[in-house]
Amino acid sequence: MRRDQLEHLIRASGAILGEDAVIVIGSQAILASRIDGLPEIVTRSIEADILPLDDPGETKATLVEGSIGEGSLFQESFGVYAQGVGQGTARLPDGWRERLVPLVTDNTRGVTGLCLEPHDLCVAKLLAGRPKDIAYVRALLEAGIVHGGLVQARLRDTAATPEERQRATARGGLRDR
Repeated sequence: MRRDQLEHLIRASGAILGEDAVIVIGSQAILASRIDGLPEIVTRSIEADILPLDDPGETKATLVEGSIGEGSLFQESFGVYAQGVGQGTARLPDGWRERLVPLVTDNTRGVTGLCLEPHDLCVAKLLAGRPKDIAYVRALLEAGIVHGGLVQARLRDTAATPEERQRATARGGLRDR
C-alpha cells in the first residue's frame, strides 16, 4: 500500500462513519511515520485495520467492513480495502494512545488517521506472533526504523505474561539488540 491509498481509506472511513478521526492499528500505520526507505515487506499489504473511535459494540467497525472491506466495490475499484476492527484486536503497551501519529493531509479531507507509533505497532505484531508479523518487525529492525531496546521496553509495559513477553522478545530477535 502506498501512503495516498492509506489516506484514501482514512477519508472513506471518516465519511462512512460521519467522524473526523479514526485509528489505524495495522501494519500500514507505519505510513504516517515514514514514507521513504521502507522495506517492501512492510508495505505489501492491501488492507488497513481501522479502529473507529468510541465503538464498544463494534457496530462502527462492522459498518466500515461492510462498506469498504474485503471483496467490496471499493476494493475492486481501488485495489485496497479497510478491515473494521475492535479494541481487542491488538495488544498494545500502556500509553499507546498518547503516542498516536496523526495523518491528516489534503487527501484525507479533514479526517485524521491516528496511526500507531512504530514501536507500539511492533509490540502488537510480536505478541500476535504470526510469521508475517515477525518478518514485518524484523524488517523494520534491520532497516533501523525501530530500535530493539525501545520495543523491549514497550513490551514490558504491555499486559502480557512473562512467557508471552519472552516469546515476543525471541521472535523479534531482540535479545541480540
